[in-house]
Amino acid sequence: MTGTVIAVENLGKVYKLGNISSRTLRDDVGRMLARIGGNGGAATNGTPVTRARREGNLFRALQDINFEVAHGEALGIIGQNGAGKSTLLKILSRVTAPTTGSVKVKGNVVSLLEVGTGFHPDLTGRENIFLNGAILGMSRREILAKFDEIVDFSGVEEFIDTPVKRYSSGMYVRLAFAVAAHLEPEILIMDEVLAVGDAAFQRKCLGKMGEAAKQGRTVLFVSHNMVAVQSLCSRALLLVDGRIAANGPSSEVVPQYLASGFAEANAERVWSDASTAPGNDLVRITAISATPGSDLHDDLISMQSPVLVEMEYLRLQADKVFHLELHLVNQEEVVLFYASPGLCPSAPGAYRSRCTIPGDLLNSGGYRLKVMLVEDESRAVWLDEATTSFSVEDLVERKVGWMARRPGVIYPPLQWETMKTDSGRGA
Repeated sequence: MTGTVIAVENLGKVYKLGNISSRTLRDDVGRMLARIGGNGGAATNGTPVTRARREGNLFRALQDINFEVAHGEALGIIGQNGAGKSTLLKILSRVTAPTTGSVKVKGNVVSLLEVGTGFHPDLTGRENIFLNGAILGMSRREILAKFDEIVDFSGVEEFIDTPVKRYSSGMYVRLAFAVAAHLEPEILIMDEVLAVGDAAFQRKCLGKMGEAAKQGRTVLFVSHNMVAVQSLCSRALLLVDGRIAANGPSSEVVPQYLASGFAEANAERVWSDASTAPGNDLVRITAISATPGSDLHDDLISMQSPVLVEMEYLRLQADKVFHLELHLVNQEEVVLFYASPGLCPSAPGAYRSRCTIPGDLLNSGGYRLKVMLVEDESRAVWLDEATTSFSVEDLVERKVGWMARRPGVIYPPLQWETMKTDSGRGA
């Protein structure tokens, strides 16, 4: 196959706010198989929408989208949360239909979207592998030839005959990625699901996607990891408020995104309505802030001053054990560290946790605080909307000899000592 494999023209997607169905062919087949096996059907998932870009009871998720993807091309799709990236991938994957415009796709497609899509929860890992292969048009013999490799890559061999609804989110993603990558589709579409896996598995996944691209398969990759996007993708598409803001080489588009995204840094976020605040039935985040930890500067965070981080939340249930984690990431989406105040107090109610990032640690640049909920020390869930951004400025100008930002994720003021010696080594 050569030439253009994906052509998108004047694409738009409008949601009517309310109960929006996103059931797929996999869901229908899975429901049928579950009924044959005596189990009830799975519940239909709703499509989430944000408060932005509303007109009355309409939400314009995508507007005037036009682009093409060539055979064998690796395209990165980037943008802030709510920009329309996942909606675009769902349309390209035929999970949902566009409201306006057209999408033409040549070749079979395997998609790995958010955790919970692609597999039927009541089927075992083994059954889901064969179901996905059958949907791709593969014979049982072809699937069997790949089966052992899929299971070995995923590392869930012990649970392969367990219904996937009993998997942890990490197990689910590992198996889902292994299926998507090893069934060798002509087009591989990946959403930001790798954040659920550990660092070692993320490296395996990125390596496998790079291998797929080198083999001439087309890869579409949504990620907040800008290092991975630049490494894997030759071209990038930047979405802002449901529109294409940039389309070009990833080496040019990624810096543009980083500059614009952190220029709008919001050092404090407050959710006054707990019912719409990020979270779930266990906890709701009501505020996150990052402010100067000293009185040297009123509204700027300097490299030399500490950063005061505060998080307010509501605990809603008393019968669950969980804790919250703050992850600090830089402009390239490199995680500098994570920290936690420990297990949340058991009594329901409102709480505030605070910590201080010491001064003379962070390099200048943009940073983002992300919140993760860890339940029972095993199940981790990103609270995607619970993020706040801030910038660190080098107000003392410790730069010597040049004015560009120093490389590195940290920039501590090391104490050096230089002295004259009687003779140099080897003299």
